[in-house]
Amino acid sequence: MEKEMELKYLKSLAKLYPSVAAASTEIINLQSVLNLPKGTEHFMTDIHGEYEQFFHVLKNGSGSVKKKINEEFGNTLSKKDKSGLATLIYYPELKVDLVEKTEENLEDWYKITLHRLIQICKRVASKYTRAKVRKMLPQDFAYVIEELITEKEELLDKEAYYNAIISTIIRVGSAREFIIALSNLIQRLAVDHIHIVGDIFDRGPGPHLIMDKLMSYQSVDIQWGNHDVVWMGAAAGHLACIANVIRVACRYGNLDMLEDGYGINLIPLANFATSVYGDDPCECFKIHYTPNEYNTNDLAWDLRIQKAISVIMFKLEGQIIHENPEFEMEDELFLDKLDLEKGTVKIRGKDYALLDSSFPTVDPKDPYALTPEEAEVMERLQSAFLKCEKLQRHVRFLYTNGSLYKVYNGNLLYHGCVPLNNDGTFRKVRIFGKEYSGKALYDILEVYARKGYYSMDKEERKKGRNILWYIWKNKNSPVYGKDRMTTFERYFVAAPETHVEQKNPYYAYVNEERVIDRILAEFGLDPENSHIVNGHMPVKVAKGETPIKCNGKLFIIDGGFSKAYQKVTGIAGYTLVYNSYGLLLVAHDPFVSVEEAVRTESDIHSQTMVVERTFNRLTVADTDAGREIQERIHDLEELLRAYRSGEVTEKN
Repeated sequence: MEKEMELKYLKSLAKLYPSVAAASTEIINLQSVLNLPKGTEHFMTDIHGEYEQFFHVLKNGSGSVKKKINEEFGNTLSKKDKSGLATLIYYPELKVDLVEKTEENLEDWYKITLHRLIQICKRVASKYTRAKVRKMLPQDFAYVIEELITEKEELLDKEAYYNAIISTIIRVGSAREFIIALSNLIQRLAVDHIHIVGDIFDRGPGPHLIMDKLMSYQSVDIQWGNHDVVWMGAAAGHLACIANVIRVACRYGNLDMLEDGYGINLIPLANFATSVYGDDPCECFKIHYTPNEYNTNDLAWDLRIQKAISVIMFKLEGQIIHENPEFEMEDELFLDKLDLEKGTVKIRGKDYALLDSSFPTVDPKDPYALTPEEAEVMERLQSAFLKCEKLQRHVRFLYTNGSLYKVYNGNLLYHGCVPLNNDGTFRKVRIFGKEYSGKALYDILEVYARKGYYSMDKEERKKGRNILWYIWKNKNSPVYGKDRMTTFERYFVAAPETHVEQKNPYYAYVNEERVIDRILAEFGLDPENSHIVNGHMPVKVAKGETPIKCNGKLFIIDGGFSKAYQKVTGIAGYTLVYNSYGLLLVAHDPFVSVEEAVRTESDIHSQTMVVERTFNRLTVADTDAGREIQERIHDLEELLRAYRSGEVTEKN
């Protein structure tokens, strides 16, 4: 039976490679690919809508572009010329505009610049097969660029050949567009694969811009963070997720992102907030905004919107908690514990004074029921989220290219934590009547997360949408990792002890090798040769914390892309770079602005630390893709054997 199955597979493979020559050629091609240097992987996390900082780090490849410039030109170019070339590659349109206004001999600048860009392009393309480079070439100039970056051994006067092409590019008026195309190609070739270890959304103003950029890249994966998952739930139409998304956007002064970026109509909510809370100062609902990035004329309006959606959110979440007792979130129910006459609320058995005791829409007899007006507002918002084509496109990309965790080239990537007990063992969690822990917990949550968006079964879809909300904030969620989310307490109660969110024991064990080894083994990795790449918890560099844990087996690379965290972390984000020479950890200073970078030819100041260097340079053969190629070569060699033994017949 096994022999029959093998022969059937070989006959199927023969349809793709119908002759000895075809199979042999493919083996030769694949074997050559195995010997290419391993492509550069770029790890980023907790971007939180900070699109300018994200774009700049992506454009410079965490220093990869500047490294290529130094390798190519060494001391033959001045530091100023190399900085200018790097800035051109990062922001070609803006830099060319500036040069065209100020440069006296523009034709000479075009010639010199094109020659330099072609040299860099050749260097960054050398890691890839010609076929892969061809796929990344800009359509308008694909043929010409391929001619310029492909070495032609048969040419006796190569310099004259290349000069003739470049002179023609300038003569026909295409130099500007060609420089831009080459610069963008270099950016793409400098980084082979991008890993986003969660939390693209919330806090910053441009998650929609970040998603557009990621969707334009050739090779991306995303490990969902809790802030991504709540947006996925909102796109699926889950009312509590929608309320959370709007509340967070409002709290950080980003309602413009919802209205202008995604076209979500917030007027019904704004009108409702004004009608119900028009005379309420809503002082507990402060807006956390960056000066010069928020229109303070909207402040009073946004305070009321934030209170209106927050009260709705507490009601909707209370309904989910009542319907799902196995979520074990009863201690996060507060609307039924209000004593508005005394101005207090009971929190975990103790009465606390309320900072705000105005709850005009809360019925003491049924505190978690929406009023008809609230229900109408949420129905219209749900329709807006479900019908938002751009949001749906972005969320489908998150589902297609994302997951709760990923195992890739010996690294385990996840956003938050593997839920543990106090003794470091895997915590057992009940999901719809069955217990799961470790990898199995991740897997079942992801199954339901996908059902919440895709399932055609009404009940399974409802379970899945509730699980998306559960992943956002439950104490057993691997991407949240705290015992509770104290949103109500932070709004309405001054006592700091009510604001405490206790981290999962995982974070106490990040330097315990026995625990980290057990996690790696749980996900099928060799603890001696693998790493965990982790986001979610900001590393407080300013207080002496380090992102490198457990003797280099674990990296927590949340360094504060979000401006909201930069006072805590002391930097503006970490990135991890894994290239053919090993692992590099890069710490970045805050990015000022694109205009400043172009004008001064300045870059983000970044500190690079080599955390692991390989003895021999890594090749494609050392990667997961390489192992797949080796399996393919084995299958093709079996096909050759079958051709030569007569088991499979060649086709002309």
